[in-house]
Amino acid sequence: MTKTLAGKEIVIGVTGSIAAVETVKLIHALRRKGATVRPVMSAAAQGIIHPDALTYASGNVTITRLSGLVEHVTLCGDGGSASLLLIAPCTANTIGKIACGIDDTPVTTCATTALGSGMPVIVVPAMHHSMYRHPAVKKNIETLKSWGVEVADPRIEEGKAKIATTEEIVLMCERAVMGKPLAGKRVLVTSGPCREPVDDVRVLTTRSSGQMGQEIALEAYRLGAEVTIVHNGTVPLVENIGTETAADMSRAVGAYCKKTPPDLYISAAAVSDFAPKKIAGKIPSGRPATIDLLPLPKLLDRVLKEKKTRVIAFKIGRTPLPEAQALLAKGAWMVMTNTPASMGTPDGSYRIVTAKEKAGRPVAGTKEEIASALWHEILAGFGTAKKTRKHNS
Repeated sequence: MTKTLAGKEIVIGVTGSIAAVETVKLIHALRRKGATVRPVMSAAAQGIIHPDALTYASGNVTITRLSGLVEHVTLCGDGGSASLLLIAPCTANTIGKIACGIDDTPVTTCATTALGSGMPVIVVPAMHHSMYRHPAVKKNIETLKSWGVEVADPRIEEGKAKIATTEEIVLMCERAVMGKPLAGKRVLVTSGPCREPVDDVRVLTTRSSGQMGQEIALEAYRLGAEVTIVHNGTVPLVENIGTETAADMSRAVGAYCKKTPPDLYISAAAVSDFAPKKIAGKIPSGRPATIDLLPLPKLLDRVLKEKKTRVIAFKIGRTPLPEAQALLAKGAWMVMTNTPASMGTPDGSYRIVTAKEKAGRPVAGTKEEIASALWHEILAGFGTAKKTRKHNS
């Protein structure tokens, strides 16, 4: 796992929701990403989970009351040591107090101090759904958002506004502290395999897992972009457009680009080159069968021809470099090449081919590390200051 939060200190404020029982898991997840975590608890939260549990999970003494050491100032004040205040879970009561500037718990005092110093703040509501629907609660949340507070929307399940998932909270923390060099940029990613129907039962597809495209989309989100991914899957906190076949994907990309062309289109999908001539019913088993494969138009060629966005293409093959250079000649901004051995695996070896690096710069590691390396190259191409994490290469 990459240390996206290395060198970052996160104050986690815990309030009196039953979701506080998830805090130990959340702290562990933040620490695995490299963060230093400082727990702060309200009295109500201490009635649900013992401070010692958070001290054990974080490796730091849990703050249960503010003392003459003015912990709220040293952590969240001007020049404070923390990078982010995360309040998870955050009750309706605490949301109201923060919105009204009321400081009667260590958590609300840290919130006032952080908002006054300009520190990033993330609030993660958790409460019964009827409370979340209350006009005052909704108004208070909008007030916090107007001040720049990020709010992790709850999951509405079983009549409760349940706390966002640990994965979503960690992603929001990463986005908050990584500088948002892609703020204002719209990124479109196509990912994963297409599934072309052979008959009413069978499909023709590839070994692609879609993990590379998903990691590219997640890294774009961490870096502050507005991200849309077109695929047959789900990536948290970005817009997902579901597709099955190459034709579905082509229509989705066309419709998206017609509205407003993205700043960047990353074609990481294993889009079908052929579609079977579909056979009605089910091909009988136990005897030879012939399937006619019909060539499909190239989605990438269509986008390149329009010349309305920067395009990063992927090219797979045993010797993909000549094809990558041909894509550059057609107008691709960059090309990522890989071999079939990288398909469907959690890691791999790629080359980033550009007009300057025609032989390609090798990158290897997990798909997350490779996505980070790609975005490092993209930011350099945009002329954006380097703010990504370290990666293997």
